[in-house]
Amino acid sequence: MNIYYKKIKEVISSKLEEYQAIALDIHAHPEISNYEFYSSECLINLLISEGFAVEKGVAGHRTGFTGNYVSNKKGPTLVFLAEFDALPGIGHACGHNLFGVYSILAATALKSIIDEVGGEIRVYGTPGEEGGENGSAKGSFVREGFFDDVDAALCVHPAHQYGRTTASLANDPVDIKFFGKASHAAGAPEQGINALEALIQVFNSINSLRLHLPKDVNIHGIITDGGVAANVVPEFAAGRFYLRAANRQTLDTVYQKVENIVKGAALATGTTYEFGLFQNSVDDVIVTPSFDDVFFKHVKDLAIPEREIDLELRTSLGSSDVGNVSQVIPTIQPTVSISDDYIAGHSEEFKVAAKSEKGLSSIAIAAELLARTALDLIQEPNLLDAIKADHQHSLAKGN
Repeated sequence: MNIYYKKIKEVISSKLEEYQAIALDIHAHPEISNYEFYSSECLINLLISEGFAVEKGVAGHRTGFTGNYVSNKKGPTLVFLAEFDALPGIGHACGHNLFGVYSILAATALKSIIDEVGGEIRVYGTPGEEGGENGSAKGSFVREGFFDDVDAALCVHPAHQYGRTTASLANDPVDIKFFGKASHAAGAPEQGINALEALIQVFNSINSLRLHLPKDVNIHGIITDGGVAANVVPEFAAGRFYLRAANRQTLDTVYQKVENIVKGAALATGTTYEFGLFQNSVDDVIVTPSFDDVFFKHVKDLAIPEREIDLELRTSLGSSDVGNVSQVIPTIQPTVSISDDYIAGHSEEFKVAAKSEKGLSSIAIAAELLARTALDLIQEPNLLDAIKADHQHSLAKGN
């Protein structure tokens, strides 16, 4: 086993500068969901150069892709998840310029020994983790069966400290649209049907609903269209909301309650409405503790400084489509440190850290940790079986 670990490290060291350059290049070309043309092409070309068979435009996502390599020896099928989208306006303030590179370098390092140990390696390029147009692509990959024959999924997210996979909230991103009738707001208000009034009723009713929802539920929204002029009865109004809860079952109930509010507002105002998801829904993350244990065994082996490690179990109040994957197979998304000082996600400080010397150095560490963890699953079938059983237990328990 130590010989294989050594080979993994050697491959990573030999390719590190190339991968660091690509991470910087992606950082300099931030792209949002469904428009990650440059970033996805960078990663696709990288996979091709490393000898992976690549398919583009998968699962209904024009910037999605898969790369795979099948050894001649039987073994498990493992997937490395690759994200590469940026945030609107601020750019790579979540470090996804590093995320995809982590996974591909890990897959490449593992590929160097896979013919000896057996199994299949896949990389899934999943667009739009931050949401947006055709966003949260992992939901599409799950729905289209890309994980049906996969044993486990692995990825690492950059952060302030090394930390375990965290549970996060399920999220239904919805658009609410009302259609009324325009009229002069002073001269003939009785001839108009006010779409904005319907939307305002939705906001007020949701505020009342909050008093009767579980504590883990979070609803927040904005008005995206409220009319064109103060002296014209708005014939169209629209809002965008995120509905979140600790688990999918609760969120399905909340979704129905909010839709009933929309129906009631339409009935009260005489408008018609549209209500529904504007992208994939996101499921809550199911944590498999024993899977994280394997990863952090290697964190210890690599002698990561204790000050950089925080093993406290946490629940994120955000959402990630890695949750959709975790609902069907064992999945880890631990974090690695890219900053000595605390940095908040989606901030200018995080954006700077994502291209910093420490951020770039994290590529080698994250790739080695991922590749070592995957190798353990291949080499120890009983360990993989135990992780699968642990995952089923966590899934049944739920969040």
